[in-house]
Amino acid sequence: MRVIGFNEADGRLTWPMVVEALAAGHRLSSPEIGDLLIGSGDNRLLSRAAWIDGLGIALKSVTIFPDNPRAAPPRPSVQGGVLLFDPQTGAPSAVVDGGLVTKWKTVADSLLGATLLANPEPKTLLVCGAGAVAGHLVEGYRALFPSIETVLIWNRTAARAEALAASAEGGETTVCVALDLPCAAAQADIVATATMATQPFLKGEWLRPGCHVDLIGAYTPQMREAEDDVLTKSEIFVDSRRTTLGHIGEIQIPLDAGIIVEGDIRGDLQELVAGTAGRSGEAAITVFKNGGGAHLDLMVADLIARVLSEG
Repeated sequence: MRVIGFNEADGRLTWPMVVEALAAGHRLSSPEIGDLLIGSGDNRLLSRAAWIDGLGIALKSVTIFPDNPRAAPPRPSVQGGVLLFDPQTGAPSAVVDGGLVTKWKTVADSLLGATLLANPEPKTLLVCGAGAVAGHLVEGYRALFPSIETVLIWNRTAARAEALAASAEGGETTVCVALDLPCAAAQADIVATATMATQPFLKGEWLRPGCHVDLIGAYTPQMREAEDDVLTKSEIFVDSRRTTLGHIGEIQIPLDAGIIVEGDIRGDLQELVAGTAGRSGEAAITVFKNGGGAHLDLMVADLIARVLSEG
């Protein structure tokens, strides 16, 4: 059984490559998936399993300790691994570094949604958050959407936004800190949120016609980043109904409150990739909830194993 570390594979991947792997995976049969989330306080252990006929079998287990980056010495907030199994024999075939898979899967999931929902030539990207995922979002969106001219970064702690903006400078894109969130959101063609917020902070009244909203951060039943009016004035899509409905507060809390109904969710990635769902027109505001899921980890871990096996 092969053990694949972060540094061994990270430099072999590109954002377009991973996005295409996710698109290809969604053209296969529907996955069988199962999740387990346990924890203490703000710390969590998340285990997710997936089986896709024609692709393979995977189990991902990671810990999520939000305070780790602020500890001394700092540690990653997400740590773990993905275990791949041979689909013919059931034998374990590889263990892939969980941080590697999470990095590429999380952002590529959102990028695939944006390529299918956002207007094709966005000029301004607003990223809310200043952690590792936010930095990868800046990189990934610029790679998939070369039309982006300006990247705005907002974070509750301005110093962290300034540090991310400084690290992301370069090329032809202007990267700057947004101190006024309502003003920044009103300028944005794409708003991507990657925070640990438990209470919503993004308001629908700030969004311009045609804006695409990429909601990433909320991953528990209690967490939200978007106010109700973001959902009620938008066309709602999710990466997977099975990993968002009943699992993630971003969707489930407004469902339980009667703010939205399940019929308001217009499609998921499988339907978007197949062309059976999509935005109604250029002026529509779209929301894509990135809920993750082991089927995505399987698609990315399988890609990583294949790329390394090819030398």
